[in-house]
Order: sequence, then structure tokens, then C-alpha cells
Amino acid sequence: MKLTEAQVEYVAKLANLSLTPEEVGEMVHHLGGILEHMDKLSEINTDGIEPMRQVLYNDADSLRPDVERESLTNEAALSNAPVSGNGYFKVPRVIER
Repeated sequence: MKLTEAQVEYVAKLANLSLTPEEVGEMVHHLGGILEHMDKLSEINTDGIEPMRQVLYNDADSLRPDVERESLTNEAALSNAPVSGNGYFKVPRVIER
């Protein structure tokens, strides 16, 4: 799949990034290389290969048990919030469109 400058510019806009024309050209090259590598990986025959559950842990090094427990109350969740109101976290606006 050949990546176009228009596609890179579209993704940059979604990520709220401003790229110079030189940076767009670099991203076309770098991201295109990643997509080409992914295309090569998708050609590998994985029939009969068991999917991996954990890469960093084996069964002996298990994580905590997944057990049901009481949910965090709204008050407890907001107790350390710098700013809250009406039962919600208040955060500054980051997208100006």
C-alpha cells in the first residue's frame, strides 16, 4: 500500500499536529516503510500457530487474580481531583476547533 501525502496530512490533522511540507515527506517515507513491513508480516502463514496470551509473563508469574470487588464510589474517585464539579473531573479544553 502506497501512502500519500494527503493521507499523512489527514492523520496529522486528526492528531492535531502541524507538519511542515518537509516533515510530511519524511512521514510518508517512514510510515510507508512501516506499512510495507506490516504487509510482509501479513503474508506469513500462521496456520496451526497458537496465539500468545502474554509476552512478558508466563503462567508461574501471574498477575493478580481477576475477582469481582466493590466499585470505587464517585466521591472517592473525585477526592484527589484538582478540579471537579457535578460529579465529573473538570479538565482544560485541549481541542480548539
